[in-house]
Amino acid sequence: MAESKGPIGLGVDSKVSPEPRSQSEVPDAPSVGGLDFEEYTRGGLGRHLGIFSTIFLIVGRIIGTGIFSTPSSVTSSAGSVGAALLLWVLGLLLAGAGLSVWLELGCMIPRSGGEKVYLEAVYRKPKLLITVVFAVQAVALGFTASGCIVFASNVVLAAGRNATEWEERGIAIAVIVSITMLHTFLPNWGVRGMNAIGVIKVILLLFIVITGWVVLSGRVSSVEDPYASFHNSFEGSATSSNLYATALFKVLNSYAGWSNAAYVVNEIRNPIRTMKIAAPIGLAICGILYLLANVAYYAAATPQEIAQSGVTVAAFFMGKVFGTAAKRALSVFVAISAFGNVMTVTFAQARVNQELAKEGVIPFPKFWASSWPFGSPSAGLLLHFIPSFIVIVAIPFGDAYNFILDLEGYPGSVINFLVVAGLFYLRWTAAEIPRPFKVWWPVAFFFMVAQAFQLVAPFIRPPGGKGDTSLPYWLPYVIGIVVLLAGIVYWAFWQIILPSFGKYKLTPQHSVLSDGTTVVVYKKRKLI
Repeated sequence: MAESKGPIGLGVDSKVSPEPRSQSEVPDAPSVGGLDFEEYTRGGLGRHLGIFSTIFLIVGRIIGTGIFSTPSSVTSSAGSVGAALLLWVLGLLLAGAGLSVWLELGCMIPRSGGEKVYLEAVYRKPKLLITVVFAVQAVALGFTASGCIVFASNVVLAAGRNATEWEERGIAIAVIVSITMLHTFLPNWGVRGMNAIGVIKVILLLFIVITGWVVLSGRVSSVEDPYASFHNSFEGSATSSNLYATALFKVLNSYAGWSNAAYVVNEIRNPIRTMKIAAPIGLAICGILYLLANVAYYAAATPQEIAQSGVTVAAFFMGKVFGTAAKRALSVFVAISAFGNVMTVTFAQARVNQELAKEGVIPFPKFWASSWPFGSPSAGLLLHFIPSFIVIVAIPFGDAYNFILDLEGYPGSVINFLVVAGLFYLRWTAAEIPRPFKVWWPVAFFFMVAQAFQLVAPFIRPPGGKGDTSLPYWLPYVIGIVVLLAGIVYWAFWQIILPSFGKYKLTPQHSVLSDGTTVVVYKKRKLI
């Protein structure tokens, strides 16, 4: 069935695909979690995402705030243009390696949930431990506050006024509220909006790239020497591994989203074929545009100017080339891009929350797993909204963007390491399972080594003992570890300590909600 066009002609299907939802899609796939394949895929909006929508689900997630904001902090940490550009190339290679790992696992086990599903297939004992750890990390750190903050900053810049911190917070809160309501009450229009903004993002980056070519041609009078940044391009490169790790976290966060389709597999038509086509195309589009956009930035400004431009580096670029009016105009488009990124992350993260609720590892699972009344994961959207709102309100705006990126990045590297290690484990213990896609093992090993580096390097003291925020350099990484440990503590209390004191055993029961969603509910059974 071809993907039908919505009212604005962009990628949402008007009908649910009739393709069967059965385990036979991948014979002998490893079982995961407490639900079988049919129970996992029951309820919700059905399979309504085609290749186009899946590509822009990935493009819309990757191209968000990163490429328009983080080149400043990456340049500041790397110390030189050459080192910064190599980090962007390394980030693309790592994203491609990670995508290959996720494609192998996703084609083996085509279920929504991404890392949750892959971890459950490998780390089965102790029972539910890995699910709970991932759940705590996903719920606590799965917020979209950074995109809301960048939206607010660029709207204020476009308005040409000095807003108070609480005015910016108010704008950011309005963003997360409106997007949550859109995905809840008008889910199909949410998909159309993501696709439309995804197209705008690609056009915007193409404009920046073409502008960079014009600058390099020497036709822009406001730039004296467009090649100045590329003379002695490695001069001043950082020598601290902490600075490189911090910069790489931000680069990888800018590429984050290559795995976005894995979170919503239940809603993708012909998921194996679609993911194998859409995911590489989506990442390739973003990677090429990212590298060329960075070259454009450095053509128009020195690395020192880029490093000092803050979270509005793209607007600074346009101001340098075209003047104040263009700077304000681009700020509007960057704000739109940030808005689209928040839309895409919210769309996917709500579905991860719903899958976790289906497993019964979140308190009040029937409520959080519900798709009532519009077929959207309304409660999962609410669960995503709460931590996003708290972060926007609680963290000082001056440090918020970089702090959030560091905080999200570290636990993500822990999870990624466990996933790729699990891939090798399944290769060894379950070699007979059909693999519609198989990654070359050196590529997977490269990704695993990179994740191991990301786990160690942030704790190496940077020069002067100061990171990229006013807070202690180690604080976001320690908080990330605490979140993961909190998952272990929660599991121990729920599964071991409280049942021992209460003299009961937790028994899983399957409950079917009114919208067709199946949920695992753990009932207490008294021990005699």
